Amino acid sequence: MERHVDNKKSVYAWALYDWGNSAFATTVMAGFFPLFFKQYWSAGSDVTESTFQLGVANSLASLLIIFIAPALGAIADQGRVRKGFLYAFTALGVGMTGGLYFVAQGDWLLAALLYVGASIGFFASLIFYDALIVAVASPARYDRVSALGFALGYLGGGLLFAVNVTMTLKPHWFGLAGAAEAVRISFLTVAVWWTLFTLPLAWWVAEPPGTGRAGMAAVTGGFRQLRDTFREIRRLRHVGLFLLAYWCYIDAVDTIIRMAVDYGLAIGLAADSLIVALLITQFVGFPAAVIFGRLGERYGPKAGIYVAIFVYCLVVLWAARMESEAEFYVLAVVIGLVQGGIQSLSRSLYARLIPADKSAEFFGFYNMLGKFAAVVGPIMVGWVSLASGEPRLSLLSLLVLFALGAWFLSRVDLTQGRRMARELE
Repeated sequence: MERHVDNKKSVYAWALYDWGNSAFATTVMAGFFPLFFKQYWSAGSDVTESTFQLGVANSLASLLIIFIAPALGAIADQGRVRKGFLYAFTALGVGMTGGLYFVAQGDWLLAALLYVGASIGFFASLIFYDALIVAVASPARYDRVSALGFALGYLGGGLLFAVNVTMTLKPHWFGLAGAAEAVRISFLTVAVWWTLFTLPLAWWVAEPPGTGRAGMAAVTGGFRQLRDTFREIRRLRHVGLFLLAYWCYIDAVDTIIRMAVDYGLAIGLAADSLIVALLITQFVGFPAAVIFGRLGERYGPKAGIYVAIFVYCLVVLWAARMESEAEFYVLAVVIGLVQGGIQSLSRSLYARLIPADKSAEFFGFYNMLGKFAAVVGPIMVGWVSLASGEPRLSLLSLLVLFALGAWFLSRVDLTQGRRMARELE
């Protein structure tokens, strides 16, 4: 298969994977899993205890990704198997997500273990999905193509989430016994949706060049390349600075995404209102991600990330004193305006700073640091909530992470960083 850089069919086939796998991020991770975990699988437990258990599950999944992400990326670069690894981890995520349908009420431990497995499949597949951007786009179009992926992710994930929400609010329309059955079936629909929208990438996105090694030669070559990349990151100063920045601010962003529903339940907001608010975020996020991509092309990705960080700081301050469901709706709209932007511009900025022929390996580090940050964030929020008995206090710690992220980002010079990366290609 030949590479088709900037070919529309390849670009949209790549972006449709985001349309498919975002159903896991919306319906499962942000929406029904924390809700169902607290009200069904942890029925009878104290709310602060279930918050802590959910934080541990999220952190465990992230911790496991930390150990495997860089090595997987290096091996995939060696053996020309980025797409193969993407399929394998997609299968893991799909299988574990579908398995949630069979978990009985009160069996929170099995639910947590399946969720950890599904999360590993989701996060690990993103290493190779992100790395494939160099196969479909030229550097000048990274911002726009990256934003397209996130935009379609918001739209596709939001559409299925809307169906799933309707199933839970009006289960009799679908011939279901009640909301609990609707939620369990929703996990199956995510598995099917994710599978279907992996197919365009399989058909129309080319595998980027690698060394051609296979088997154990690819494994040993991958670990050798991993060792060399540690050295290269030390030389690529601006890659290191950006990774530190990303580590800080994406920790806070991911924590907000994963713990928002749990936080709303803990302060007494109605579950149905929280789910509708998440749905609002998805559909606001679709056009907002596209707009941020255009802003990145015109003003540079750093400017867009700064705007998003500032807005998130306001969100945290507001959420810490939030009292009503109406305020949660407003915050959902505001988050939708910046969430896709900060994610897409971070990916496109990083793609500019790294050698294109080692994209999977470098994106392995990128995803590793994002997940390492997510080890700290959710468990920190859960621990502060458990220790203090007041969930509101836990949110304010996120301001420190946003501030550190902005400071490290200010030290990144894109022009110099790109020049240094080209010297290693």
